[in-house]
Amino acid sequence: MTSDRVAVVEAALDRALADVDAAAHASPPAALAPDDALPSAPSLTVGRAVALFEDMVRSRVLDVVARELKADGVGYYTISSAGHEANAVVGALLRPTDPCLLHYRSGGLVMARARQLGTDGIEDTLASLCANRDDPASGGRHKVWGSATGWIPPQTSTIASHLPKAVGAALAIGRAGRGTHPLPIPDDSVVLASFGDASANHASALTAFNSARWARRRGNGVPIVFLCEDNGIGISVPTPARWVETTFGRLPGLRYHRAEGELDEVWASVEAALDDCRDQRAPVFLHLPTVRLWGHAGSDVESAYRPLDDIRAAEADDPLLRTARRLLATGAATPRQLRGIVEATRARARARAPEVAARPRLTRAAEVVAPLPPLDPRGEHRDVTAPPPVDARARRELFGDALPEQAVAPTRRTMGALLNAALKDELLRRPNTLVFGEDVARKGGVYHVTAGLLDAFGPRRVFDTLLDETTVLGVAQGTALLGHLPVPEIQYLAYLHNALDQLRGEACSTSFFSNGAYRTPMVVRIAGLAYQKGFGGHFHNDHAIGALREIPGLVLAVPSRGDDAARMLRGCLALAEHEGRVVAFLEPIALYHERDLHTPGDGGWLSDYPDPSELLLPGEVGVHRPEADDVLLVTYGNGVRMSLRAAEALRGRGIEARVLDLRWLNPLPTAALEAHAAACRAVLVVDECRRTGGGIADAVIAALARSGARQPLDSVSAEDSYVPLGPAADTVLVDEAQVVAAAEALVAHDRSAAPPHR
Repeated sequence: MTSDRVAVVEAALDRALADVDAAAHASPPAALAPDDALPSAPSLTVGRAVALFEDMVRSRVLDVVARELKADGVGYYTISSAGHEANAVVGALLRPTDPCLLHYRSGGLVMARARQLGTDGIEDTLASLCANRDDPASGGRHKVWGSATGWIPPQTSTIASHLPKAVGAALAIGRAGRGTHPLPIPDDSVVLASFGDASANHASALTAFNSARWARRRGNGVPIVFLCEDNGIGISVPTPARWVETTFGRLPGLRYHRAEGELDEVWASVEAALDDCRDQRAPVFLHLPTVRLWGHAGSDVESAYRPLDDIRAAEADDPLLRTARRLLATGAATPRQLRGIVEATRARARARAPEVAARPRLTRAAEVVAPLPPLDPRGEHRDVTAPPPVDARARRELFGDALPEQAVAPTRRTMGALLNAALKDELLRRPNTLVFGEDVARKGGVYHVTAGLLDAFGPRRVFDTLLDETTVLGVAQGTALLGHLPVPEIQYLAYLHNALDQLRGEACSTSFFSNGAYRTPMVVRIAGLAYQKGFGGHFHNDHAIGALREIPGLVLAVPSRGDDAARMLRGCLALAEHEGRVVAFLEPIALYHERDLHTPGDGGWLSDYPDPSELLLPGEVGVHRPEADDVLLVTYGNGVRMSLRAAEALRGRGIEARVLDLRWLNPLPTAALEAHAAACRAVLVVDECRRTGGGIADAVIAALARSGARQPLDSVSAEDSYVPLGPAADTVLVDEAQVVAAAEALVAHDRSAAPPHR
C-alpha cells in the first residue's frame, strides 16, 4: 500500500476519534475507577484496559513509521499488524515465560509482552525495522519479533513453518517433571503459536495440528495454543466465509475457542482459552477474527484485487477505533485521555525514528555470519571438550558384565551394533538427551540400531513418533529450545526431503536470526546412501546429499566403520551441546551389518568399541595405507570400503593407493585433504553420490585447485539417475572396477607428464 493511503487511513482514524469525542461529551458515562472491571470480563480492570489500548496504538504507530522509514530509504520492512491489534489481549494474558512463536502480524501481542518485561517495544522494533546492529531481536539480520528474555524465539516471514517446533516445545513442557531433565521455564507453561487464516492451510500447519492431536490422543500433555489471526484474506486470495471455523472447529482432540466482539468480550474468551490449555494440558485452537488494513505489505496495492467496499468495511471495523469506543462507552477512559495516548505515542515514535535509523548496521560478512556456529575446516573446535565421564557402576548395570570396549577379536562387531552401544552410553552420560522417530522405540529401528534403548531408558527419553518427518524435526527443534539434546531419526534419506525446510529454514536459522540468543542443538540420525542388497529402489537407496551440504551452519557427518561411527556420534553430540550445532549424521545403510572387507568371512569390516572417552570432530579424517603415494583415493561412506578393495587390486598392478576417509562432508576437512593430496602423485575422488549436485566430487576438486595442486585430478561418481530396483542398480552406481580403471588412467598420465606433483 502507498504512503498516501496510510495517510488517508490515519486521517480517518483521527476524524473517527473526534466523532467519538463529540458523542462522549454529549452524554458522558459515569467514570469507572482504575480497579473497576469492564462489563464482560471480571479480570479486565480499567487500568489494564487502557494499557491494552496503548499497546495497540504502539503497534499501529510503528506500522505507520515503518512506511515512513521505507519511504526515506532507511527502513526495510513494511508488513504490518494493522487491523490485528486485538492480539495484544493474548500478550497481556500470557505469562512472560510462556514461549511465543509468532506470525509477523502479532505486533500488539509483542507490545503487551514488552510491557510485562519492562522493555521498550517501540525502540526495539524501530531498530529491527532499520536493520541496526544493536537490534535486540536479530542483531540487524531481519525484521523479526523476538526477545531473548521474553521467550519469543524469532521467526522470519513464516508461512506456518514454525508450528511444528511449537508443538515440539509443548511436548517438552507436557512431559516435564517426574525425573525428566528440568526446563528453563515453569512446568505449567503453555506455548503460543500465531499464524494467519491463509497459513492455516499450509502443510506445515496441518502437520502441527495433526501431531498435537495425535500426541494428546496417546496421553501426552500438549499445552499449545494455536492462535489463528483470521483477517479473511491471504495476500490477494480470500478465505471462504466460515472456512476456519468449519475446518478446525470440530476436530477431535483440538479444543476450539472463538474470541470476538468488544475488548472485554475478547478478553474473556482469550482468558478462557488460555486457562483451558493450561489446566487441561491439551491443544487449543484460538480463533481471533481480525481485519487487514493497508494491504499485505507496503508495496501491495490492494485496490487491484480487493473491492472498494471490502476495504471500507475493514477500515470501519478498525480495532483501535472499536476499542476506543468501548472504553469511552463504559466510562473506562475519557476522550482526552485516549487522544493523549495516540498523540504522545506518535510523537515519541517519530522523534526516536531518525536517531535509531542513524545507528550502525552490519557492514562486514564476518559480522553477518557471527551467530552461525563456525564451520572450521581445520577442526579447531576449541570449546568442545571430551564427553563427560560415564559412571562405571551405571554402565555395568546397562551393559552387563561385558562392557562393549572389552570385547575381544572374535566378538568384534558391526557398525549397527557399535552405534547402538554408543547411543546407550550417550543417553547415560547426557540426561537431557532424547531419542525418537518412527519405529525407534518398540521396534528398535528398522535396522535395530536403537534396539533396547526403550527398555533401558524408558518412554520419556526414547519414544516413537507418528509417520511424519516434519513432526520429527519439529519435535527436535521444540525440545532443543527448552534445553534437551534431541537425537531424532529420519528412517531413510529420501524421506528427509519431505521436511527439509525444518532444517534449512528453521533449525539452522535459529541462532542466525536470534543473534545467538536461541539455539536448537540436535543430531539428526539419517539412514541413507545406496548399495543395499535385496531391498531398495530409490526410497531406500537415496544417494543425494546436495540439499544438506548447502544449508548454512549444518554439519554433515558420514561414518564408514563402526569404531568411527561411535567416536563421530560422540563428537557430534559434543558439538551440539557446546556450540549449539545442528548435525546431520548420515549412516550408510549398506554398512550397518557388513562384516567383511576383501573375502567372505574375513571380518575385515568389524570393529572394537572405542573407549567412551574417545571422540572425533570435524577436520579429523581417516587415513588407510598412509605409506602409499601413487594415487590418493578421496572418499567417504560406502566409498571407503570400495576404495580399500580397489586399492588391493591396484597393488596387484603395481600402483600404491592411499585412501582418505573424509568423514565430514560439511565442512570439508580441507587442511587434511590438501596435506594428503600434496603427498601423492594423483588424486581420484570416489564419490558414491550422483554426479551433478548430488555429492562432493566437484567441491573436493575445486578445493585442491584453489590450493594450487598440480597433479592429475579426477573423480568417479554415480550416474544422474534415481536408483532402480534389483541388479539394475549396479548400472548407475560407482563400482570397484570404475575406481581401478580411473586410478590407473591417472597414474599413467602422471608418469608420462612433467613436472611431477608438488
